[in-house]
Amino acid sequence: MNHTILIPTLLAMLSLGACDRAPTVVNMPAEQVAVPGPMGPQGNTGSQGAQGMMGNEGMQGNRGMQGYQGNEGSQGATGDTGKTGDATTVIVVPSAPAN
Repeated sequence: MNHTILIPTLLAMLSLGACDRAPTVVNMPAEQVAVPGPMGPQGNTGSQGAQGMMGNEGMQGNRGMQGYQGNEGSQGATGDTGKTGDATTVIVVPSAPAN
């Protein structure tokens, strides 16, 4: 049974493969590309524009307020009275050495 299916399949493949069809050729028109030509002469210089209007002058600002006077600082504490000495100290200055 395998041979009965195989032989018609091979014959169908050979008959279809033997057909020689001419390939279809489609000619596409060349795309037109615009090529720029040489530059023309330079045009005339334009006229100068009109001068603009002057802006409005600004308003003067408000005057600031005067600051408050500061408070006087606190007085520091008074120091303790010093202790009186118990004895008299005599300082003797030595005389200059003789040469």
